[in-house]
Amino acid sequence: CQSCGAGGPNLWACLQSDCPYVGCGESYSDHSTLHAQAKKHNLTVNLTTFRIWCYVCEREVFLEHRPALVPVPADAVPQPVGHPLKAVPIAVAEEEGSESEEDELKPRGLTGMKNIGNSCYMNAALQALSNCPPLTQFFLDCSGLVRTDKKPALCKSYQKLISELWHKKRPSYVVPTSLSHGIKLVNPMFRGYAQQDTQEFLRCLMDQLHEELKEPLTECSMSGEGSDVEERRDGDRSPSEDEFLSCDSGSSSDRGEGGGVGDGELLMQDELKERRVSGSPLRGGSQEMDEDADVDTAAEEEAPERGEGEEVTSTTNPEVQPQENNQTSTTVPGQAQLLLSSRKKKQSHYRSVISDIFDGSILSLVQCLTCDRVSTTVETFQDLSLPIPGKEDLAKLHSSIHQNLPVKTGVCPDTYGSQGWISYIMDSIRRWFWGPMVTLEDCLAAFFAADELKGDNMYSCERCKKLRNGVKYCKVLKLPEILCIHLKRFRHEVMYSFKISSHVSFPLEGLDMRPFLAKDSPSQVSTYDLLSVICHHGTAGSGHYIAYCQNVINGQWYEFDDQYVTEVHETVVQNAEAYVLFYRKSSEESVRERQKVVALANMKEPSLLQFYISREWLNKFNTFAEPGPISNHTFLCQHGGIPPNKYQYIDDLVVIVPQNVWEYLYNSFGGGPAVNHLYMCAICQVEIEALAKRRKIEIDTFIKLNKEFQAEEAPTVILCISMQWFREWESFVKGKDNEPPGPIDNSKIGVMKGGHIQLKQGADYGQISEETWQYLLGIYGGGPEIAVRQTVAPVDSDNLHGERKIEAETRAL
Repeated sequence: CQSCGAGGPNLWACLQSDCPYVGCGESYSDHSTLHAQAKKHNLTVNLTTFRIWCYVCEREVFLEHRPALVPVPADAVPQPVGHPLKAVPIAVAEEEGSESEEDELKPRGLTGMKNIGNSCYMNAALQALSNCPPLTQFFLDCSGLVRTDKKPALCKSYQKLISELWHKKRPSYVVPTSLSHGIKLVNPMFRGYAQQDTQEFLRCLMDQLHEELKEPLTECSMSGEGSDVEERRDGDRSPSEDEFLSCDSGSSSDRGEGGGVGDGELLMQDELKERRVSGSPLRGGSQEMDEDADVDTAAEEEAPERGEGEEVTSTTNPEVQPQENNQTSTTVPGQAQLLLSSRKKKQSHYRSVISDIFDGSILSLVQCLTCDRVSTTVETFQDLSLPIPGKEDLAKLHSSIHQNLPVKTGVCPDTYGSQGWISYIMDSIRRWFWGPMVTLEDCLAAFFAADELKGDNMYSCERCKKLRNGVKYCKVLKLPEILCIHLKRFRHEVMYSFKISSHVSFPLEGLDMRPFLAKDSPSQVSTYDLLSVICHHGTAGSGHYIAYCQNVINGQWYEFDDQYVTEVHETVVQNAEAYVLFYRKSSEESVRERQKVVALANMKEPSLLQFYISREWLNKFNTFAEPGPISNHTFLCQHGGIPPNKYQYIDDLVVIVPQNVWEYLYNSFGGGPAVNHLYMCAICQVEIEALAKRRKIEIDTFIKLNKEFQAEEAPTVILCISMQWFREWESFVKGKDNEPPGPIDNSKIGVMKGGHIQLKQGADYGQISEETWQYLLGIYGGGPEIAVRQTVAPVDSDNLHGERKIEAETRAL
């Protein structure tokens, strides 16, 4: 390195004409990046791997040409971009030239990660995620979709890391410095070099990736894929303590308001800090509805499936946090005005590759044993936090009371794979010394077991209007493509913490979730195979994380211990002390479907038409067991054209397929629509120009009115506005958000006192003039109006004299 003198490997040479600079990478001081930023030299090449990086695109570039998106002659066969139609999905980065079959079968992804100071929790989590093919294939094959203007752009750091881990000319290990810095900006908990929990890191990372990559769902895609939105009725929840410690919060809560005027960019980070303090749920939504024998005429309101104001549970059993049973929700007339604007607020629906892969939903039911009223709650989850039952709990689970759920009480050598007898003998010895062996099915049964609500945990029934005995039970409504299971090994009490070190037996293949599925579940595939498992060695106070992952190319298991990667036998994996497990849906039918498509593509039939299909959906087809309907709406506008903001990189969004392939996919999966021609939508262009004009008018008017307000020495009236709503409006007028905010919502900064709405103490608000308030109110509506200084009418001397005379006479009387 010409700046610090550091030697190789992995030095970077500047490719700018006539620039001889060579600098170090992230393993040292990253002078190559500093040089690129200072000199605006945007291309650099790694002198060890000869890979090229562009600082403008913030991605790796390759010396190959994409097929032009132009009509082809009738006798020509359109070639798919890259390699999206493999029969078996193999996660590999794009390479120069064509690859031989031998190269394709060589295992990749066997790159270690350097420990940069108690970072084993991060390294193990990243290796486990890296070996989830649907996610890794997205970041390799759909790299053009990894776009965000949200800081710290963690998705780009993750994409760069995945590209390094799965590159053909991989180093023995990489240093995840960029991603580590990004996660520390998102959550201060990970700053410094203290030991952290890998589950907390996973939740934080995946939540941030979702925030950066999320896109609003169009009405067409929502109606095509079907919405899980159900009608919601509040007040049906009941508290219950779970005997097996699986009773974490599954309910969503309102986002906290944080930051001051002008801190709009920090809003998301502040919310993450507030919601992450105690490992609280991150993202999700819940809907409640009643299933009464009689018709219930109570008012209902719709709840968003996945909205900006929602949180996703990190999950946990959809039991409810303990609360006072006798509390009922009542609204006085004054409060109704406070709630009005929030109820009218626009509800948005979002999705991302994270939600597509990891999101599932749970159906939770509470039945009153007096009137038989049943209240139902649907909750979104991204992982299941399962309890580890003890001996007494196992006895209860295996008793006749809980036989409605089939529980695996015994094992046979056939369930252990090729070296079954070895593991069988080890488990027999373990049961001899430590009693009954706990299986993953036992943990699932404990999680989904019916819970009696009685005594201190009686159910507050809305129909009976009293505390009643009840029963609560839950089922999985929708299974995710990848099921993340977290075993609750750590208990944190007021004065101390301890770890549950009981061995939990888990299957490498064939985890059957059918016993835990709801009757109306749309999930067709319910069998899962293990992808990776994160293990913790040590105590609750200190320890070390490693990961065992199955390589998607050769099917072998490997141990990832920071920078060291070692091949291991599957029996080593089965006897590991599992903490977090990643299971993937298993479907032979999906493999056959891919083989059929490859066979059709290889027929090379001359087609009169070429079809464009969503690159992201094609990635789902290659890696999902249930990819769902074709979703070409992801690159189309509501008018059927390409939105102007996506037209410039449309080749990153679509793949050309022959007519016979399109017809087979369309007939098999439905969806659509069929796209033969790509054009930029003129209607959207006009709307964008009009939106830009509107933004300019609004922000210029606000600046003008605010300057006049600041110039007033003693304004007669000062009105308050919620900073949460103001930040949303600011993001819109500055072009950071395409959607305008809903009505002004001052409900969170006001409180009813003496029949009047007053400013709540400690509220997050800004002060504006009456003219500014009227301007914004005229555009967006909402309310309520909250003033901190009212106009005082001048006192009339004659009236004052008359009032004093009346007062004197009254006193005399």
